Amino acid sequence: MSNKLALFDCDGTMVDSQANICASMDQAFTKHGLVPPDHHLVRRIVGLSLIEAVSQLLPGEDAELVAAVTQSYKDGFFEMRQAGGVHEPLYEGLLETLEELEASGWVLGVATGKSDRGLQHVLETHGLLDRFVTLQTADRHPSKPHPAMVELAMAEAGAAPETTAMIGDTSFDMAMAVNASVRPVGVDWGYHDEHELIEAGAEIVVANMADLHGILNR
Repeated sequence: MSNKLALFDCDGTMVDSQANICASMDQAFTKHGLVPPDHHLVRRIVGLSLIEAVSQLLPGEDAELVAAVTQSYKDGFFEMRQAGGVHEPLYEGLLETLEELEASGWVLGVATGKSDRGLQHVLETHGLLDRFVTLQTADRHPSKPHPAMVELAMAEAGAAPETTAMIGDTSFDMAMAVNASVRPVGVDWGYHDEHELIEAGAEIVVANMADLHGILNR
């Protein structure tokens, strides 16, 4: 019998990290003499692997510049974290939702565009590292919406497509779920709007964290 797997995106779904992401992107662009992108555009690419995100913010630029800006973003984010300047608060009600899901037989996982180091920092900061049986990041997979993250998560968790739900706030998450043939469940407190989530394949878009447990158990 396959386990029930609730697979969560991180940025925009479990934690609100947009201030840190926008600040680091500003710094990286400025370092290379570039005009920082509008923060609305930055929020649009949250969830993609970093190199893909920077590529979309620098359309038409050569690969060398994209790689340099990407590395500057990584370096700046790391320095900000070391200085204690990274604040990624949990969305209200997440802890209670995770507890409810575990109590009703779900195993938990994460599939995120963050790096291994970034995800570990978030989970350790909030005391969540031991809650998840599988952690998939951009360090070891193609960018969303490629299904590789979901496929390996299911293998590690002993789950099947019909017993797995991907919970996320972006169209990239929903498209990845569709590509992996798992249940796509959108949330509206993140970085893409309800219409985009549905257009990308979301079965439903949840408005309140407190409703997530009940929806997954339908």
